[in-house]
Amino acid sequence: MEDIRAKVDTGARTSAIHANRIRIVEKDGEQLLKCSVLHSRKVFTFKEFDKRKVKSSNGHIEERFLVKTKVIIFGKSFKTEFTLATRKDMTFPVLLGRRLIRNRFIVDVSQKDLSYMLKQTPSKR
Repeated sequence: MEDIRAKVDTGARTSAIHANRIRIVEKDGEQLLKCSVLHSRKVFTFKEFDKRKVKSSNGHIEERFLVKTKVIIFGKSFKTEFTLATRKDMTFPVLLGRRLIRNRFIVDVSQKDLSYMLKQTPSKR
């Protein structure tokens, strides 16, 4: 999946991604987590997953599945954790939390849509 709108959320410890049809299935004696993400019909399967309690900005505590996956930001690949959340009514289907951005990026709150603007700028090569 490419060109996913994401919001940097310095208040969130862990990144979150919109997921639905989340279920645990057993295959050959092994538990697997299956889900669809970002309104896709494609089903993703995770062999490694965990559960984590997450406190929302309004103080509500929710238990979510946690998966590790690769994300590409500004052409660089990072392996990071995402909690699976229902974000269907949110403007941004992905939140990038502190664990991902710490020691990798500087957050400038006066800027927005930097990766989109970078794609629109002709290459200077």
